[in-house]
Amino acid sequence: MQLTSSHPRTRPIAAGHLRAFEAVARHLNFRAAAEELSLTQSAVSRQIQALEDEVGTALFLRHTRAVELTSAGSQLLRASSMALERIDAAVRQIRQSAGRKGVAITTWASFASMWLIPRLEAFQRDHPDIDIRIDATDNAVDLATSDVDLALRYAVPQAMPADAQRLFGEQLTPVASPWLLKTQPIHSIEDLSRCALIEAGDAHRTRHLEWLTWQRWLDTFGNKPTAPAGKRGGRATPAKLSPQRWMYFNYANQIVQAALTGQGVALARLPLVAESLASGALVEPLPHTRLDSPLVYWLLVAPRSAQRPEVKAFCEWLLKQAAETREAIGDVPDPDTVDQMD
Repeated sequence: MQLTSSHPRTRPIAAGHLRAFEAVARHLNFRAAAEELSLTQSAVSRQIQALEDEVGTALFLRHTRAVELTSAGSQLLRASSMALERIDAAVRQIRQSAGRKGVAITTWASFASMWLIPRLEAFQRDHPDIDIRIDATDNAVDLATSDVDLALRYAVPQAMPADAQRLFGEQLTPVASPWLLKTQPIHSIEDLSRCALIEAGDAHRTRHLEWLTWQRWLDTFGNKPTAPAGKRGGRATPAKLSPQRWMYFNYANQIVQAALTGQGVALARLPLVAESLASGALVEPLPHTRLDSPLVYWLLVAPRSAQRPEVKAFCEWLLKQAAETREAIGDVPDPDTVDQMD
């Protein structure tokens, strides 16, 4: 059957007959498809004929004892099979989560892996009936239009809305593995010239992320005496220090992983390495050279989610975790943001 028209059809087809089409195309048999769908063979045949009328061409070649897909039918099968599989998967997920309590969080990958996920076990132990979904992305998700409940952000205060809650601030500090320091001891800034230095590779291209660079750190500490007079002469170190080599990574967790494995000295974000410093996995060789950063970690709550008990429970737990991090790093908030703390 070949349907022709002087005016090509432009209206989208109704989706109701695609299930019958997919079953017939898979079995290449109307009777088997009807049994699968719990329909009569004539009902399936009518659905296929109606679909062919909508599409404007034959989808099957009907032989006496067999059915064969036309080229148009094969093209439609490829598209409809994928679409139906995705729909079925989405429905399964919806059915599984129906009636369950859950909290969906958006944040960036490094913060999720280095700060949030290691702490989640404690929350899940206290709230075993609450499902957690983490969407890790570098793109800011719109809480007003997405299905996300909470956003954990990293930004300067002036870039955040008035309802953002401050979690903690940030300092940058050199860190290294203890066994690297055994072979390459660091007592002064000058000693860094014998090491590989690790930093964020894309920080120079973003205004505020430039605070994550060694150059910014050296601009602050590099022209100050590196040792008391009488030991090394109290000399100042040039701001343009030339290390043994540079290593660049795009993500904070990669930077810290390289430092943990002894590949060099990293300029790390103190809130993200506080536990590694406390455990001794990393060492702060120059503890008096912490650089205050204008960047702050924030919590945003979607207005439609704020009153749900499970979201309230997660926020309460999260703010307690943030308080512990502030204490661990000695965070003293900026006066302009202190009123937004928990």
